[in-house]
Amino acid sequence: MCIRQLFQSSLLQWAWRAAFPKHTWGRHRRARRWAHSGGGTYRAVIFDMGGVLISSPGRVAAEWELQNHIPPGTIRKAWILGGENGPWMKLMRGEITTEDFLQEFGSLCSEIAKTSVPVGSFFSLLTSEQVAKQFPVMTEAITQIRAKGLRTAVLSNNFYLPSGKSFLPLDRKQFDVVVESCLEGLCKPDPRIYKLCLERLGLQPSESIFLDDLGQNLKAAASLGIHTIQVDDPETAVKELETLLGFTLRMVIPNTGPVRKTVEIPRDSLEKYLKDLLGTQSTGPLELLQFDHGQSNPTYYIRLGNHQLVLRRKPPGTLVPSTHAVEREFRVIGTPFYLTEYCPGLIYRDPSLPGLEPSQRRAIYTAMNRVLCKIHSVDLKAAGLEDYGKHGDYIRRQVQTWTKQYRASETSTIPAMERLIQWLPLHLPRQQKTTVVHGDFRLDNLLFHPEKAEVLAVLDWELSTLGDPLVDVAFSCLAHYLPSSFPGSLLRGLRDCDFTQLGIPTAEEYFRMYCHHSAIPPPENWNFYMAFSFFRMAAILQGVYSRSLTGQASSAATGQSEKLTEYVSNLAWDFAVKEGFRVFKEMSATKPLVRSHHTQAGHSPC
Repeated sequence: MCIRQLFQSSLLQWAWRAAFPKHTWGRHRRARRWAHSGGGTYRAVIFDMGGVLISSPGRVAAEWELQNHIPPGTIRKAWILGGENGPWMKLMRGEITTEDFLQEFGSLCSEIAKTSVPVGSFFSLLTSEQVAKQFPVMTEAITQIRAKGLRTAVLSNNFYLPSGKSFLPLDRKQFDVVVESCLEGLCKPDPRIYKLCLERLGLQPSESIFLDDLGQNLKAAASLGIHTIQVDDPETAVKELETLLGFTLRMVIPNTGPVRKTVEIPRDSLEKYLKDLLGTQSTGPLELLQFDHGQSNPTYYIRLGNHQLVLRRKPPGTLVPSTHAVEREFRVIGTPFYLTEYCPGLIYRDPSLPGLEPSQRRAIYTAMNRVLCKIHSVDLKAAGLEDYGKHGDYIRRQVQTWTKQYRASETSTIPAMERLIQWLPLHLPRQQKTTVVHGDFRLDNLLFHPEKAEVLAVLDWELSTLGDPLVDVAFSCLAHYLPSSFPGSLLRGLRDCDFTQLGIPTAEEYFRMYCHHSAIPPPENWNFYMAFSFFRMAAILQGVYSRSLTGQASSAATGQSEKLTEYVSNLAWDFAVKEGFRVFKEMSATKPLVRSHHTQAGHSPC
């Protein structure tokens, strides 16, 4: 559904995150939970790092051993056999250098495995950016905890890197207190390091909650009076933490709701598939919601373990040929599955951008314009998209395609559509340029940065192909000619707005901005492009209406009247008349006519 950095050549990157193998000391943990169930007041949450905020060394070691054909459990045995004075614990306390550790620990592992063990490779993986990424569910939790006025701390058994810096791949700004074993010369479960953390927080043990994945560390904390949560799975641990704190720690996913009955998908089959795809670290139940955005293909939000994904599929039932082509997005996204990462951001569904300043509105539309230029400037050969569609004759094929789509979903005769079906093939412009075209480029198909006018992702590529870029430009101007009363579930309009007061470019200004950014002259046949865009929109609306009659529509608000198709087709015919008049004037005039592109098309502004 979303594409970061348009047309990246690399495939979707999965961050392989996992928890440490389970340790049990459930009786003691349950006793501590019961002791605090009377509603104690907590003022801080303390987090371990490995196995809680990032992947545990144990899980990383297990996967590394498997990949490198090392006897399973070698690393773990070396940790245990080394004991308090072994190389691993000495590294954690900052008593030896990384170089000395690798030599000592490597010898110990090789002795256990009866073969040479390249522990340097394991150490590199453990500290790599790919592995050492904070779990999103924990990032959300910390944000919500701090928003409620509670303090946060990280209490980590970590070590020095060869660079001399400590290994703490976290944003330190998330925490009021950071306690690192290698800096303090103390390691968990030594009680002194817990007391040090509490002292820096300025709190009593009973005022804090500590999360760790190792039983021995939790037992030591609990003996001091700290409430503890054992982390076998980050998702489950956050739910337990929510119960203790009494408020939610996960951000609400905007524009989502329960999956509607007409577009349900087999949850068990989906969960099994995703766990097979993502690996054993995808623990915990699958959370499935449906986005209320998107008219043609049902779109779902998925959270499984530490992965947040978006899934799009074709609607159920018999479909009009060649529509709902979610497979068109496979090539653009770069994976054979239409399953993408969830990208948090803002979608502006109202093109008038209420609540923003005029300068902010103009910046949003300028960013929208520039990202469209970016799409159209993609080097087809370099991106491997030369065969993404046919070259040339794009608009002729589009007119034929949307005429067929309209006929396939036609429920009654609409005079303007009949006139357009006759008129459009006779007034086709000559295609000057072939680029990637999005096919449905508009403001509410863009994901913006929450704090600045920056497009993070472009959504809904199902109509993308190679074609005439001016079709995208015209389609992105449709809202300028629609009234604000146009059904918001489809596309709200701007026609009755004061563009100057709002700071939003008029359609003419937006169009000329595009030409300026793309370094092309404004075409004379702009009215044709608008006529075709409204014709296509009318055909789409007719398809939505037809599906709503059979209960196949993806959106909850698609039971729209056929009058919408008629209204939009009349707008299309207004532009066709303007274009026909322009051609007539050029044929009969003694000199070329200088045209002005107006925002209104056959309708007076309110």
